[in-house]
Amino acid sequence: MGALSQFLAHLYTIVTVLFTILIIELVILVRSITGNIQESKKKTITTKQYLKLIEEKIPARRYKKTRFIMDDSIECAVCLSLFEEGEFVRKLKCKHIFHKDCLDRWLQQDWATCPLCRTTVLPEEIMMKYRQFLHRQEYEGSDEDL
Repeated sequence: MGALSQFLAHLYTIVTVLFTILIIELVILVRSITGNIQESKKKTITTKQYLKLIEEKIPARRYKKTRFIMDDSIECAVCLSLFEEGEFVRKLKCKHIFHKDCLDRWLQQDWATCPLCRTTVLPEEIMMKYRQFLHRQEYEGSDEDL
């Protein structure tokens, strides 16, 4: 009888230790998953932040015919409509001009280049962070920015 009670005491100790180890492993797993999710959220840029960065890098101005006279830039190459006096436009480093909304939509469609000459408009790291946000939104099905 003494051997049986000693065996049960050892079994109880072993089960307690294994259960404790299991709980510790679960806590570590949960913390690593939530840490990765929070870390990936910090690395991404929301649409609102992305548009703000575009405005900082390429500020919009009102169109004036005397300011932007160029032979081939009388119309927006994205929407193909003529520029009208007073409309908001963005002029890129490559000297191409687009309606503000047209270029913003283009840049939100996962393109970080000029629609005409494909010159890089935004740094690649910004685009990567925005792409991560877009892909995470697709995966999670979230409507955060809508």
